[in-house]
Amino acid sequence: MKQPAILRLALCAYACVGLAVAASFDDQFEAIKKKATKSQMYSLMWDAPKGGDLHHHFGLSNLADQWYTAAIDKKRTHGNEFYTRTRFNECPDSEEPFLRFRNIQRSTYLKLSDCAKEEYRGLAALSPKQKEDWLSSLKVDRPGEGREEFFEVIVKRVGELFRDPYLAADLLVENMKLYSAQGLRYLESMASPQNFMDQEGNRVDPEKGVQFLREALERPDAKATGMTVRFMLTVIRFAPNAEEQVERAYQFVDQHRDLWVGINMAGRGDNDRGNAARFIETFRAMRRKYSGIQLSLHGGEVGFPGPDVRDTLLLGATRIGHGLNVISDPQTMLLMRDNKYLIESNLTGGKLVEYFPDLSKHVFIEFLRFGIPVCLNTDDPGSWDTTMTDEYYTAMTNFNLTWGELVQIGRDSLKYSFVQAAEKERMLKEYAESVAKFEQRYGDANWAKHLASVKPIYSGYSKRNFEVSPN
Repeated sequence: MKQPAILRLALCAYACVGLAVAASFDDQFEAIKKKATKSQMYSLMWDAPKGGDLHHHFGLSNLADQWYTAAIDKKRTHGNEFYTRTRFNECPDSEEPFLRFRNIQRSTYLKLSDCAKEEYRGLAALSPKQKEDWLSSLKVDRPGEGREEFFEVIVKRVGELFRDPYLAADLLVENMKLYSAQGLRYLESMASPQNFMDQEGNRVDPEKGVQFLREALERPDAKATGMTVRFMLTVIRFAPNAEEQVERAYQFVDQHRDLWVGINMAGRGDNDRGNAARFIETFRAMRRKYSGIQLSLHGGEVGFPGPDVRDTLLLGATRIGHGLNVISDPQTMLLMRDNKYLIESNLTGGKLVEYFPDLSKHVFIEFLRFGIPVCLNTDDPGSWDTTMTDEYYTAMTNFNLTWGELVQIGRDSLKYSFVQAAEKERMLKEYAESVAKFEQRYGDANWAKHLASVKPIYSGYSKRNFEVSPN
């Protein structure tokens, strides 16, 4: 049916006004970038709407200070206690890994020999210097630390801290509050409740582990954040039984579709035992059995060229974590351009594990401006000592992003999320509204005055690298 002329005119006027407003704020944003100090730009990025975090490792998401404060509070641990290795006694017949600041819970400590017990100290009893070193031991924050420190040391150090379900649930809510304060509305975290352990050292039944997380999300302070949280189940790709893990992951997600919305495969990309081609037949078998289980798989997280991302897409993935070496595969680049695939970029992690020591050369910007949908993520914020604001500020300062690009990144983080359709629609609507409010707030000559009321929380990484301070 042909539209009446007056309706066509009205629609045109509405569209033109919208375009004018968008163009106007694009210009305003460029003007702010030219005038703002580093601290003002950081505050602006803190206050900017950000959509969601789609690439988030649950066990490495907690900042060292968060771990410490929670782990020495018996109310929060429900009476559990934690110990950390501070010395080496060369105990006879010791099977302990040679690792300083490895963390264990009370039940594990009590099973040690008297000699081995002397190597450990209660977290609450650490000296100021020991505490400082302990906090640093969970981060990639000192010269010489990098890929090996992260992949081979930090995960083992965290140890039994992230196996405590009370700590996991409590710190999830704490992180929801931190995310909400930065303008995020969605978190899709890789969480495996099968890894929880009770205070006697026994494996927690996975259904009880699910209940811990479910109850955390129902807490009044969790709901007050306005955050929506969903989970991915993780498979360690280079494990000898990884195929069996994939099968169990499909079964688990199928039984918990309200909270678990997909499957991820993680692990060192440079470990050949985890190559994607190994799993093609396994994923084909799972697709014959299950419908609608979505895949976001690590792919191409290596420092050498290859078809890793193409092979990962063949497993059925619609999102790729990192995707760094797809830049060496032109055909896959073209396939992903303007298509249903998204790359989950993690800038800070790429620098700290030494794939891109010079962040200005990170391939994220090539993906974005080539037309491959992309979003920014925290990845392992506990290990990097970062926040989502750090990722946005890093992208802004290294690649001179436009306002339109920032909005697109946030929108795509929601558009390509695996959350249920109705919830996604609601969040996209709220995101558009928050973008409009942000444009209105900073759309005049008094932007600096409005910005003065923004009080960001500065991460350790930002303090060490950005030269920012309170306004």
